[in-house]
Amino acid sequence: MKKPVRAVAAIDLGSNSFHMVVARVTDRELHVIDRLRETVQLATGLDRHHCLTAKVRRRALECLARFSQRLRDMPPGSVHAVGTSALRRARNADVLISEAERILGHPIDIISGREEARLIYLGVSHSLAGNGKRKLVVDVGGGSTEFIIGERHEPLYMESLDMGSLSMTAAHFPKGVINNTCMQRAEIAAGLELQNIQTQYRRFGWDVAIGASGTILSVMEVIRALGWSEDAITVGALHRLRKMVLAAGHTRRLSLPGLRPERAPIVPAGLAILSAIFGSLGLERMTTTTGTIREGLLYDLPGQIPHEDVRERTIKALRNRYEIDTRQGMRVARTAECYLRIVSKAWGLEDARDGALLSWAAQLHEIGLAVAHSQYHKHGAYLIENSDLSGFTRSEQTILAALVRGHRRKFPDAVFQAMPRHTARIARRLCVLLRIAVLLHRNRTDRKLPTPTLTALPSGLRMRFPRGWLAAHPLTRADLEQESARLKPARFTLTSV
Repeated sequence: MKKPVRAVAAIDLGSNSFHMVVARVTDRELHVIDRLRETVQLATGLDRHHCLTAKVRRRALECLARFSQRLRDMPPGSVHAVGTSALRRARNADVLISEAERILGHPIDIISGREEARLIYLGVSHSLAGNGKRKLVVDVGGGSTEFIIGERHEPLYMESLDMGSLSMTAAHFPKGVINNTCMQRAEIAAGLELQNIQTQYRRFGWDVAIGASGTILSVMEVIRALGWSEDAITVGALHRLRKMVLAAGHTRRLSLPGLRPERAPIVPAGLAILSAIFGSLGLERMTTTTGTIREGLLYDLPGQIPHEDVRERTIKALRNRYEIDTRQGMRVARTAECYLRIVSKAWGLEDARDGALLSWAAQLHEIGLAVAHSQYHKHGAYLIENSDLSGFTRSEQTILAALVRGHRRKFPDAVFQAMPRHTARIARRLCVLLRIAVLLHRNRTDRKLPTPTLTALPSGLRMRFPRGWLAAHPLTRADLEQESARLKPARFTLTSV
C-alpha cells in the first residue's frame, strides 16, 4: 500500500524578509515544492520606543495574507512559523502576532537567538553531504548574526550576536552614503561584537566554514559573477569587492553583477559584517549553502519528518542536572496524560504540543526543590523561564514555566491572564490536569490509581471515582475538596464524587 503524501510548511518572519517553504514528506524524505519570499523589513519599522509602527505591521500582515492562500487546508501541526530578531526586540510584538495567527490559521512562535542558531544549523547540516568534518556555520540576518560550530546534525556551540545587515545599515549607512569612514566604523562595530566569541570559537576550532542567509549568498553571487571565485568567498575576493562598493559612493549607484536591486541598500553593511567575521575568526575562505532556518523548521516539526525532538533531550538534561525524582515525575506525567486523552476533544486540547507540554511540566514540576522546599513551585518556574532550553520556543518556555508555577498552592490565574487569550485558555486547562495528577500522587508510590469518569465543562471538571474509593482514601478526598476551593477564585469548578 502506497504511503500517503503529507505537506508541511515553514515560515520565517525575519527582520528583513518573510520566507515560506512548502514541502512534501514521502517515504521519510523531504521534497521542497514551493518557496515564497517578500521583503518586509520589520527591523526598519521599529520606532525609538522599540515598537513596530502601524505601517510596517500592515505591510507584514498583507504579506502573510498572501502566504495564507498557500496554506489553506493544511492541518494543525503541519506549519512551523517563527519570528526572529526584530520580533524579539519589538515591545508590541504580541499585537502583530495575534493578528498574524488569525490570518495564517496557525501559531507563530518568537524564538531566542540561540534557538534560531540551532534551527539554522539543523537546516544547513541537512543540506550538505554527510561527513565527519566539524563545521562553522555563519548566518548574517537582518537583525542578528548566528554562529554555530557542529558535527553532522549536532550543534556543539551556538551564539547569536546583536548585529545584522539592516541594523548595521541604519547605524552606519543611514542615508545610503558609502565611504571609507562609514565602512570602517561598521567593521569596528562588528569587530567589537565578535570580541565576545572569537577566543572561545578559535579555541574550539572547525574544519570548514559555511555561510548561509541572503546576505552571504548575495555576496557569493557577485563574486561568482565577477569571476573571482566559483565555489567560495575568499579573503582576496572580499577585499576586491570592498573596493568596488566604496567606489560607488552611494547605494543608488551600487550596481553589481549578480546582485538583486533590492539588496543594494544593505550590501555595504553586510560586507562590513562579513569582513569583520573573516578578520576576527581568521577565515581564509567560506563556502555557501542554500540550507537555512526554513529547512531547519521543517526537520524540527514533531512527528512529520524523522528527526529526534531535541526538546526531549533538554528535559532529560534538566532532570539530571537538578536531580529531580524521575519516578515521581513519570507517575504524575502518566496520570496527567491519561486525563488529557479523556478531555482533549471537549477542551480543545488535541494538538500534540499540548500533551507534550503537559508531560514535560509533570516531569519537571519538582525542579524548584533544588533551590529550596519553601515556595519550590515558584523557584521551579524561575529556573525554567530563565534557562536556555534548546528546542523550546519563547511561547513553549513561558507555558512550561507557568504550569510548573501553578502545579500547587494558589492557582496563579494572573500568570495565565498575561498570555494571549487562546494560549491562556489552553494553559489554564493543562494546569488543572497537572494539579490533579500531582495531588493524586501525593503518597509517591507505584500503586495503581483508579481512572475516574471525567466530564469536561467549559469552566469546570467533574470527577466520578469508583464507588467507595474516596471514602477509603480520606486524605485524597480532603485534598480534592481543598483544590476545589483553590480553583473557585479562577472561576473554575471542580467536583469529585
